[in-house]
This record gives sequence, C-alpha cells and structure tokens, in this order.
Amino acid sequence: SMFNPPKFAGMLNSIMKEKSGKSEDEKLARELMEDDAQPKVNKKFTTFREHPLYQKISTMRTLASTFHIEDPFFREHERVNGTVTRINGKDYVNYSSYNYLGFNGSAELNEAVINAVKVHGTSVGASRLVAGERPFQRSLERKLADVYDADDAIVFVSGHATNVSVISTLFGAGDLIINDSLVHNSIIEGIKLSGATHFPYVHNDMDSLENLLKKNRRNHERVLIVTEGLFSMDGDIPDLPKLIELKKRFGCFLMIDEAHSLGVLGKTGKGVYEHFDVDPHDVDLWMGTLSKTLSGCGGYIAATQDIVDILKYNAPGFVFSVGISAPMAVAAETALDMLKKDPSRVKRLQENGKLFLETAKSLNLNTGKSLGYSVVPIITGSSRKAVWLSAALFKEGINVQPIIHPAVEERQARLRFFITSEHTAEQITKTCEILSSLCKNEGI
Repeated sequence: SMFNPPKFAGMLNSIMKEKSGKSEDEKLARELMEDDAQPKVNKKFTTFREHPLYQKISTMRTLASTFHIEDPFFREHERVNGTVTRINGKDYVNYSSYNYLGFNGSAELNEAVINAVKVHGTSVGASRLVAGERPFQRSLERKLADVYDADDAIVFVSGHATNVSVISTLFGAGDLIINDSLVHNSIIEGIKLSGATHFPYVHNDMDSLENLLKKNRRNHERVLIVTEGLFSMDGDIPDLPKLIELKKRFGCFLMIDEAHSLGVLGKTGKGVYEHFDVDPHDVDLWMGTLSKTLSGCGGYIAATQDIVDILKYNAPGFVFSVGISAPMAVAAETALDMLKKDPSRVKRLQENGKLFLETAKSLNLNTGKSLGYSVVPIITGSSRKAVWLSAALFKEGINVQPIIHPAVEERQARLRFFITSEHTAEQITKTCEILSSLCKNEGI
C-alpha cells in the first residue's frame, strides 16, 4: 500500500536530473580550468591552521602545558567503563560513564550479543528501506513502544541524528518550535535545520513558556514544545504535568528527550512520565538514546503510527543511513528485558544519587539545581578551577570530567558526576570527602 507511482516517477526523475546535472558541472569545471586568470586568494583561507576553532584548541593546549595540567579529554579506558575503570594500567573510581544500571559489560547482555552476532553478523550493510528488515530491529522497536504504551517506535543508529532528523522532518517553515534554553545540541541543530521559527524559554520556567505561547501560537501552523526528561548538565527535571496542560491548552505537540531519564526516573525506570504518574499518551514524541541505560548505540522515537510512518519514509537519518546492527539492537533489547525483570537496580541508583547529593551538600559543595537522580554537578565557578579540580581528583584515583566554557557559562563551569546503581556507598562518601578537602584548599 506504500508504493506510490507518482513518487517513484519523481525519484527516477531526480536521479536523471542529478546525472545530467553532473555533466553540466563537469563542463563548467573544464571551462574554469581553461580560464588562466588566477584569483588572488588570502592564504589564511587555504588552511585550517588559521581556523578560529583550531586557534581555540591551540590556546587551550598552550595554557594546559604552561600550568602543567594534563589534558583531561580523550583519555583511553582499557576495559569496560563501569564504576571502576582502568587508565594507563591504573584503576580509578569512575564518574564519567552513562552506564546507569550497570548493564553494559554484564554477562547476560554480552552473551545475548555474541549469540546475535553468530546469526546476523556485525552489520546489516544498508538502509532498512533498501536492505529490508531484520527480526531484531522490529523486536527492539516493539519493546520500546511498549515502554510508553505507544503505537510504534522507530530506531536510528545515532542518538544525535535522531533529534536532528526527526525535528527537521516533522516541522518546517510556517511552524513554531519552543525549546527549553538548556536542551541538548542535537535538538538545537534539528530546530535550525527545520527552518521553523524558534524561541527558547527560560530553563524549566513554565511562565516563560506560557508567555511565548500566548504571544506566538496564533501566528503559526504546527507548534512543538521540546525539553528533556532529565537534564544531563544540571540533573534537574521539567514540570511534566504543567507542560502537558500548556500543550493541550495551546494545541501544540510535546517532545521529551529521555536520553538520561529512561532507567533513571520512575519506580520501574520507565522515565519521567512514570515519575510524575502521568499518561504517556499525552506526550506526542518520546525520544531516547540506546547508549546510556540501554548499553548499545543509537536513538529512538516512540509515537503514534502516523508519526512513525512519516519518519520511516522521510527522515534522512533513517532513510539514508544504515539500519541498526545486531550487536547494538540486541544489547538494547536485552537491557530493556533486564530492566523489566529486575527494577531493583533503579531503586539502588536512586538511593546512590540521593546519597551523593546529600553528602556533597552536607560538606557545603555547590550542587546547583541537581535533584540527585543520576547527575550531580559540582559548580566550581571557573573553567580553570574545574580543570584543576578534575586533575587533582585524578591524582587521588577518581575519574571525573570538567565541563568548561563554552559548553556552559564561565561562572557555571563544573565537574559533572554520573552516579550508577553499581557505585558503593563507600566510594560515594569517600569521593565527596576528598572533593571537599580539595575545594577547601583551593578556595572553591
């Protein structure tokens, strides 16, 4: 029923056009080669060494070596990046992993993946539209849809590409997108690519969102409100019941990015809707990633059938990209099965997050807006202090990444701790104590 003769003819037509366009391009290239007048080009634009982005990296490297600070980025981890990781042959307590429930590296998950590879290999070779479906792809999608009691789900091979592709496919000129000011880069890129009018609202401020809707809703066709289920920089969550109320009152679509909230929020880890005990059908687009709790790689959308169908035939990140491979899909599906079977890990994670937050606060550390679920920032107030503190902790056997300007405002520079269900109470309290004494010495 999806075969569309006019559309097929259009596709053929555009292929022919592309071919003839290529010969036109070749003709033009030949003519240009024959033209011997050499243009005067500024040498600066013939190399990337002078590119402002490269200059910035060079400055950072110079500063680091001047102050004898080891570069904290791109360190090589020699085994599964769990609560303890190995770097240069030494073990570190690790707070730089999204392995929230410790599924990654577990025997059950590894075995399922190895068995899947024996049957299906490591790649599906092409787009699902071209190469057809594999049973593990649809099986994962059905289970993801079940989490939200949705009609269907669609899986992409990249979480970042999911947001970019989905937002830019479903919305365009004439539409309006209003996003929380602190949403992930992938959402911002999708919004820019869509060509829709867009405004940010003040982070988690429902009055700010309401004012934007009052002023702008009537001038646009489709309107999307987009935010995250749990913010990965601050560890806070949005007021989902209020978002649903505003979405219904102003006739909008609501999209929630659950990258950091699936497996983390809610009694059984079903995310932010379970946390607030609201109806998942009140959110139009549930987006999430497969690389955090679900221990694979990729992204998904769970939604109504019409939305999933539009995406399956039109989203560039799905249509023009290879389909998800057996190891990644089966890893995610097995993690979902493990989550359903044993939600006690979720409780353990929530207890650990709370312990970290309360201990840090009792030691007068600045934890910002964190609610203590899985992400706890320690605000240092400057990039220099954040980088120094990360290096000092590394010497003490603790691995945690600094988040510095321009990723956050300079005075919001921080260390960002990711807590998992597998951290021990002893690891958490000891880390907070070391952190506290370092901060006191440095006046942070």
